[in-house]
Amino acid sequence: MLIILSPTKTIDIQAKSATSNFTLPEHTGKSKILVDKLKEKTVRELAELMNISPKLALLNFERFQQWSTNFTRKNSLQAIFAYKGEVFHGLDAQTLTAPDISYAQKHLVILSGLYGTLKPLDMIQPYRLEMGLRWELPGFKNLYDFWKETITNSIKKAIVKQGDNVLVNLASNEYFKSINVKNLNAEIITPEFKEYKNGSYKTVTIYTKKARGLMTRFIITNRIGNPGNLKLFEYDGYYYNDRLTENENNPVFTRN
Repeated sequence: MLIILSPTKTIDIQAKSATSNFTLPEHTGKSKILVDKLKEKTVRELAELMNISPKLALLNFERFQQWSTNFTRKNSLQAIFAYKGEVFHGLDAQTLTAPDISYAQKHLVILSGLYGTLKPLDMIQPYRLEMGLRWELPGFKNLYDFWKETITNSIKKAIVKQGDNVLVNLASNEYFKSINVKNLNAEIITPEFKEYKNGSYKTVTIYTKKARGLMTRFIITNRIGNPGNLKLFEYDGYYYNDRLTENENNPVFTRN
C-alpha cells in the first residue's frame, strides 16, 4: 500500500528530527531548472506570480537565491519533519518510531511543486511553489505539464517497489492532478472525511487536512496492507460510515 500526501506551504528546517538518517530528492535536476527560472524574478514579479504579499515574496526571493543542489544539515531537513501545517500535525512524525519511519520511507510519497516526488527522509530546502500555480515555462504550459510524466513514472516505480498495486490517495486535488492515473496499474482508494454540522455531514477543509495526516499515521503505525482494514481507522473521533460510503474505493469517515 502506497500513500501519497500533499506538501504544506509552511516549512521549518530548524524543526526537531527524530532520526539522523536522510536521503536526497530524486529529481534535483528538474528542481534546479525551476529555481534557476525563479532566481531571475524580482520580488515584485514573485508576488504577482504567486499572488502573495510583498513580505512573503521577499522571503521566497531570498530562499530561491540561496537554494542549491548541495543539501546539508544547515540548509535542509528531512521532508517528513520539515513540513508543517495540519496534514503533518496529524501525522506527528516526531513521535514515530525508527521502524515506523523505515516503513514510511517505502510506503509514503509526498508530492511537491518544486521537488516532484519526495520520500519522507529526502532533504528539502525551504521554498514556496504550489503545483496549481499559473506559470508558463519554456516548453511547458504549467507545472502540471512540467512534472506529470516524471511524477507518474516515480509513483509507478514506488508502487512496484512496495509490493502491491494499492494507492491510497490522501493528497489534495491540486496535487493528485499531477499524476496521470491512466498510466498507473493501481487500485486507487481516496478516503473522504466529513464533520456533522447543522444536521448533515459536510467536508471542512482544515479538518480534512489533519484527518489525512491522521490516516497516514494509522496506516504507517499499524502496517496496514489490506485496503479493507482502512475501515478500522478510528482516530480523533472519526469512524467508518458505511451508510455514506457508496463506493469501497471512496470510503467515508465521519465524526459528530
